[in-house]
Amino acid sequence: MSNVLSIAPLPTPPTGTSQFIGGSYAGFGIEPSNLYSYTGGSVTNTLSVNLLNNLANYTGAPPHLRIGGNTADYMIYVASHDSYDVSPNPDAVGQGRFATDSLIFGPRYFEVLDRFPPGSPITFGLNLAYSESDYLDQIVSSADAARTGLKNVDLVSFEIGNEPDLYLQNEFRSGQWDGEVYTDQWLDRASAVYQRVLEPNGIPSNFFEPGCTASTIGNNFRIEDLVSFGIAETNGSANSFISSWNQHDYYYYIGVSSYELTMERFTDFSTTITQFRDWTLQVQQATDTGYPYLLREMGVVGPIGYAGITDTFAAALWTLNFFLYAAGLNISSVQMHMTDNSNASAWQPIPFYGKQPYIRPVYYGYAAMAQLIGRGCSTQVIGIPFETFPAGYEDRIGVYTTYQESKLAALVFINSFVANASDDKGSLTIDVSLPDFSGQTLYLSYLTAEGADSTQGTTWNGISYDVSGDGSPTIVSSDTRNITVGSDGRVSVEVRDSQAVVANIGSVIGSAPAPADRVCEAVTMAEVTPTSFSISAATSIPASSTPSSRSESGAISMPWSFLLLGLLALPVLEFFP
Repeated sequence: MSNVLSIAPLPTPPTGTSQFIGGSYAGFGIEPSNLYSYTGGSVTNTLSVNLLNNLANYTGAPPHLRIGGNTADYMIYVASHDSYDVSPNPDAVGQGRFATDSLIFGPRYFEVLDRFPPGSPITFGLNLAYSESDYLDQIVSSADAARTGLKNVDLVSFEIGNEPDLYLQNEFRSGQWDGEVYTDQWLDRASAVYQRVLEPNGIPSNFFEPGCTASTIGNNFRIEDLVSFGIAETNGSANSFISSWNQHDYYYYIGVSSYELTMERFTDFSTTITQFRDWTLQVQQATDTGYPYLLREMGVVGPIGYAGITDTFAAALWTLNFFLYAAGLNISSVQMHMTDNSNASAWQPIPFYGKQPYIRPVYYGYAAMAQLIGRGCSTQVIGIPFETFPAGYEDRIGVYTTYQESKLAALVFINSFVANASDDKGSLTIDVSLPDFSGQTLYLSYLTAEGADSTQGTTWNGISYDVSGDGSPTIVSSDTRNITVGSDGRVSVEVRDSQAVVANIGSVIGSAPAPADRVCEAVTMAEVTPTSFSISAATSIPASSTPSSRSESGAISMPWSFLLLGLLALPVLEFFP
């Protein structure tokens, strides 16, 4: 059988096409104890700022940043703490394997967070785990410090607690603890923050993202459960406390997932769909409530990546595919989680593992997604499924179409067949039927590297972010490839193994001017309210597959004085938390 697939995308969005994708959709989560690694302390980390600015320039809106994770439930705010760090608390009294007040942070924390691009939407994590007698004063103090301290970036929501479904095993709670008790304690704290911080400053009550769960499999932390427990009730304010639903997932979690991870397996796109199956049910439940669904902590491999997999070019292809897949599910925002010691983070912000700061190939998947979204505020996406594949390519092809202002704008072809740098490379040909576009030009942009196992040398659209040394974009290839749709409406695109190609109609992707502001009025900068739900995938789902779920929380991420101890403790704590 020849390596050929045929598709016939529609010129206007078909049923099942996604909602509009916000410019801040593809964002990042930063572990709270690691913030200074990404921002810098007394000196700004220009690598981080430049990398975020690149993406903001492509979409017209900075990526959404979630400052949250395990250590949000270890940290309390101390106004007198004036140093550029998150420090051990010498007077910790909280419960837990790591005390719920074991770390302290002060006003400098918000000073450095304000270095990120103007208007960056920020979701800030507040400590739910802390339950000493002054717990309300503590959470109000942190919330108000964030409100008053952030002036350049845009504080848009609070989380209260991180992965409460794991509080018993993390020893943050004992006795009766489930979704119902969580709801009561969440509402107690949300009410205090609203009454003492938000309402006096004219901020509406719907400023919170409940859930923040590691998994809802086999427990009563599902969205429909929390609603039944009253989490969405108005509680005397004009609105409920909910702005959106917030959940977490990792494709694979070391010490929890029950199989050995290989590059061959994770580049099989059907495994992503299978692993995510239970989360799609949560998206549906969120849609039923009328609130957006957000994947605020996501990753390829938790807790701190997997060298040889998450730091390779194959992970860039996986990332681009996941962003498109999730957008097709009407997930309104995705934040890939980053710690300074993770091999899965999009960039290494400080010297680590014997390496100076550098950019991982994963970042290039972000750049491709950002230029696909563009500055038009009207991008939609849908995946094209296949029932049959050329031999050897089963479930290794992702094909998506994007629409701008309800017109076909681009075709995305992702070929994840593993071809390493030293291998001879095959290719796949996509025959495309575009009768409405006869005679028009398709401009081809490539997400490429020497091979799936490459850890450097990645480019997107002829651009390198590594060459400059500071994350600024450098054009390293001016080779503009374009093809013309024939008079019969047909055109063919060749996609090398371990490569992605975007065929943009009428111009090079990223070159179109920004529209008038009025075009963006209907789309918020970060999230949009879902209007419909559909599962649109570019691959098949094996009926025999079983989804894996994470039963432990994310990466340990401690300040420098704790780092070595934390890493040594990971095997003992089964990658807690």
